[in-house]
Amino acid sequence: MKTLQMIVIALVMLLWGSMADAQGTADDYRRAFALRDKFNADKVYYSNVVPQWIGRTHRFWYIRHTPEGRLYVTVDADKQSRKELFDHSLLASALTTASGQPVKPTSIILRNLQVSDGLDTLRFVFGNRRWAYTVHNNQLTDEGRLPVPRKQRHWMETDDEKTASPVVSPDKQYAAFIKEHNVYVRHLATGRERQLSTDGTLGNYYSAYIQWSPDSKKVATCKIRPVTKRYVYYVESSPSDQLQPKLHKQEYAKPGDELPFRVPCIFHVESGRSIIPSTRLFDSQYALHRLHWDDDSQAVTFEYNQRGHQVCRVLELSATTGHVRTLIEETSDKYVNYVRHFRHDLRDGRHIIWMSERDNWNHLYMFDRTTSAPTHQITRGAWYVREVLRVDEANRQIYFSANGMQPDEDPYLIRYYRIGFDGKGLVCLTPEEGMHRATFSADMDYLVDVHSMVDRAPVAVLRRASDGKIVMPLEKADISRLSAEGWKAPETFVAKGRDGKTDMWGIIIRPTNFDPSRRYPIIEYIYQGPGDQYVPKHFSPYDGYMSPLAELGFIVVMVDGMGTSFRSRAFENVCYKNLKDAGLPDHIAWIRAAAKKYPYMDIERVGIFGCSAGGQESTNAVLLHPDFYKAAYSACGCHDNRMDKIWWNELWMGYPVGEQYEECSNVENAHLLRRPLMLVVGELDDNVDPASTMQLANALIRAGKDFELVVIPGARHTMGETYGEHKRFDFFVRHLLHREPPKWDELRPAATPDTL
Repeated sequence: MKTLQMIVIALVMLLWGSMADAQGTADDYRRAFALRDKFNADKVYYSNVVPQWIGRTHRFWYIRHTPEGRLYVTVDADKQSRKELFDHSLLASALTTASGQPVKPTSIILRNLQVSDGLDTLRFVFGNRRWAYTVHNNQLTDEGRLPVPRKQRHWMETDDEKTASPVVSPDKQYAAFIKEHNVYVRHLATGRERQLSTDGTLGNYYSAYIQWSPDSKKVATCKIRPVTKRYVYYVESSPSDQLQPKLHKQEYAKPGDELPFRVPCIFHVESGRSIIPSTRLFDSQYALHRLHWDDDSQAVTFEYNQRGHQVCRVLELSATTGHVRTLIEETSDKYVNYVRHFRHDLRDGRHIIWMSERDNWNHLYMFDRTTSAPTHQITRGAWYVREVLRVDEANRQIYFSANGMQPDEDPYLIRYYRIGFDGKGLVCLTPEEGMHRATFSADMDYLVDVHSMVDRAPVAVLRRASDGKIVMPLEKADISRLSAEGWKAPETFVAKGRDGKTDMWGIIIRPTNFDPSRRYPIIEYIYQGPGDQYVPKHFSPYDGYMSPLAELGFIVVMVDGMGTSFRSRAFENVCYKNLKDAGLPDHIAWIRAAAKKYPYMDIERVGIFGCSAGGQESTNAVLLHPDFYKAAYSACGCHDNRMDKIWWNELWMGYPVGEQYEECSNVENAHLLRRPLMLVVGELDDNVDPASTMQLANALIRAGKDFELVVIPGARHTMGETYGEHKRFDFFVRHLLHREPPKWDELRPAATPDTL
């Protein structure tokens, strides 16, 4: 009997212990919800250095984040000295008196701060008012309330170019303007008007964005043939200011829609002669833009992006003959990634610096306008030019950032360089390993370099731009308080992709109470696509999407697979007409490699989640790879590329809209679902048409599939906001940890933040 009692007690103790150690408990939820405050960026001292150079001087200011609070400081690069920008106690006292609100010297926040070259006058916004402060006499002047900001046009709304102020000629003799859809000029001294065009109509009008030639003898503009616009409509079910719903309307062009047609035209002011060119070289337009006069007033250059994005041209229109000729042409059998654009026309009137992926890597070329061919390649190699910061024509130097130049390290890490126009004299200005962010002085003599990695706190230094030598250390982040709170850095992990040869780079995030003796389900956060690379590279103490989810008892991962940017063009082009690929074969290979190295990662319990493109891809994962991915949470997904915005989809999926769109559609593949799926959508999503999610839901219903649908009233493009995020936690706890989540009312309300 005694032995039986001991066995029962032992079993109870074992069961109690296993329950106490279980993942996905109420305590895990509370800890997850508390992470945002626990790992707040304010607990990282001497970090977040954002330098602001002062005019054309060699001085800059930034905010020091000290344990005592914020401190505005200024640095003189020539003297290698640092001091407070102003007396914080004096300004805090002045702001307290002027605003009637207590202001502490260590918590002053000056928005839109502008500093005079002599450091004697500060202008800034505080308390919704504009202020001027003279440092030497501690004088604070109220310069009035901020104006009511004008409502900004939604980024999907196209400019019809019908209205603009009259444009005055360089010699101040004339003003050009549009009247009744036609181009007019007015002689400013006499008021006499002259009509230069006569064929403008409501359905084929001239743009009000008129450009004068430098010699004031000609004007250029485009004749525009508009199209009927597509609109998406949203019902706001629960507006805050009324009981009844509201209907919203938004311009929203989709793949295959007809687009406006532009013809650049030139008018000679004195003679009234019009130059209307043949459209042969730009007759299948996606876009025609950057209309600009050459310095000699003899021609106008413009850029043409062909529908389907397989041809892009820089064209020149002669102001004398009307002949259009090609200066630069980019072609591809897949797509020219026009979002990686850089062009600089040199002042010699003959040469153009141009960015291109024509050798499989993103590089800079020197083109000769007279031959329409490159004279030479400026940058070269198996690496990627990211951004051109300055073309110094006087010294024939180019300052730029790039990634992938250093062997045997993360190829996405950005460094800064200088190179000659002739492609010689390459100098690395930021040689340390890390993700760099450089800010140069106006004359390019100095740069402030801030660099970090996901597992290395930021370091800020002042460098000389001639050779990258460190002139002065600025800050080294202190993460001791963060570490004391239990913070652990993500792990950068690299493994081969689908081909067994190409390295894929990602991160692994573990819970703060990680125990290698446990088994952890794996959850992948996905956002794929050729618009960028997405795995974090900078230091950050907290990731709102991944950190709290890991805290529930998961290993959370993220990886950039084939079909993302900043490797080779071939690496990126995997996505072409094939967004359903989503890099998933690479992700699966990478996760398997991680689980092989770390046996506590349970390869039999893998979930996936994402928003927007990631919403599409996470659903795609469980539809097409259900043997690997066992559950998916998909927010605001573009589940059918025919329903989504025109630019993203025609660039990567091609034009015209064909069978490839149907093959990549989650709606068309909905019948394949055999894993748990939660769909989330904001009813006012103004990025991805919410009908895309609802059409997928409809297809799943028609196919007799079990799934969950969460609609967030009033929400726009979102991962789910507070409610949806909690639903995501519960979804994965239920389907990967195989336990019932804690009741919501068991969790303290104060533990649930408004946003994660």
